Amino acid sequence: MSGKQSILKTIVNRNVERQLVKEFLMENTKTAGFGGLTINRTPNGTSVEIRAEKPGRVIGKRGKIINDLQKRLNDEFELFNPRLSVEEVENPTLNAQVMAQKIASALERGWYYRRAGASAAVNIMDAGARGVIVTVAGKLTGARNRTQKFILGHVKYCGETALQFMDKGYAVAVKKLGTIGVTVQIMRKGTTLPHEISVFSEEELRIRSESETEQVEVVRGGYRMSYVSNREIAAMSAEAREARLLELQEELLQLRAEKSLGGTPASIGAYKATRRSIARLKTHMNNG
Repeated sequence: MSGKQSILKTIVNRNVERQLVKEFLMENTKTAGFGGLTINRTPNGTSVEIRAEKPGRVIGKRGKIINDLQKRLNDEFELFNPRLSVEEVENPTLNAQVMAQKIASALERGWYYRRAGASAAVNIMDAGARGVIVTVAGKLTGARNRTQKFILGHVKYCGETALQFMDKGYAVAVKKLGTIGVTVQIMRKGTTLPHEISVFSEEELRIRSESETEQVEVVRGGYRMSYVSNREIAAMSAEAREARLLELQEELLQLRAEKSLGGTPASIGAYKATRRSIARLKTHMNNG
């Protein structure tokens, strides 16, 4: 039991350490547009990668800033041989953390919360996001706390779908009346949700099957094996079946020659798969 407790304690302490590292780097790279952090443990040490809108401000002149951050990581945190690197954010408008910090900065500069939240949501949707939720909470207009949400597009609030497809960022704006929390949740560009399916007619399926390659290449041990399923054969026309049969027979002759010379386990597997595909084709042609 004590061993299990020690393991759990180690995991908890490691996650707490990572959160502290994230807060430290977020605070020290705020002007660079902090966009996220990835920490990976390797046999040679701990890889710490910062994603930033302006990597130059993280690196500094002749690497001064990043070297100082590297030194502080070594001295102030219990990370095994940390190695700090920086990567540029490809599209800052679709990065939830970058946009949350931009909204918080706008609020601190005196922007009205409706203008800051609504304009950010529109910009995110214009960049190609499927949906966005911008939540601004705190003392917005008076002494009482209130929450305002700006929602555009298709969004998910909870469940596995939200965890898988929604990116989340959080920032804090400090004003005279008090602090204002800003949360941005973005459904990624090009996301296909589980319930979204395409239904094709038989004619469309036939056209698609003829336009695409009827051959499925299965890679095993570096050798490509030809495999044709019953479903693919059923979708083929009579001419396509005859043409595919000729191709497989020629391939079988080549594989038979390789097998006679000893062959390899992969080529022997390809020989068997090709024979099965030929048998399937002949069965459908005889029954058709």
